[in-house]
Amino acid sequence: QVQLVESGGGSVQAGGSLRLSCAASGYTGSSYCMAWFRQAPGKEREGVAHINSDGSTSYADSVKGRFTISKDNAKNTLYLQMNSLKPDDTAMYYCAADYTSGYCHALGVAYFGYWGQGTQVTVST
Repeated sequence: QVQLVESGGGSVQAGGSLRLSCAASGYTGSSYCMAWFRQAPGKEREGVAHINSDGSTSYADSVKGRFTISKDNAKNTLYLQMNSLKPDDTAMYYCAADYTSGYCHALGVAYFGYWGQGTQVTVST
């Protein structure tokens, strides 16, 4: 049974940094599409970044140049390094995975079959 467990959220001042982690278990294959989403109160869940099993990545325009997604395959852990944080980055952050392919063929919420419970990130001025 696949499980995703996020950690690393917290409160930080604007301009600060956080690194989120997502420990994955229950899947030992090498093909995956994994992503970070976030959801602020009253807003829809939105994609932040995703990574394919070949290591290629993409980012939402709002986080390009500030966030970096990566995966340690040996530890089966997904990361999101967040720098230059802004108050608009405040949200619950979720890790998501699809293991049907090594490439993310879609980036919407409905594409991903596995989700973590979320970790809160709060950025203050």
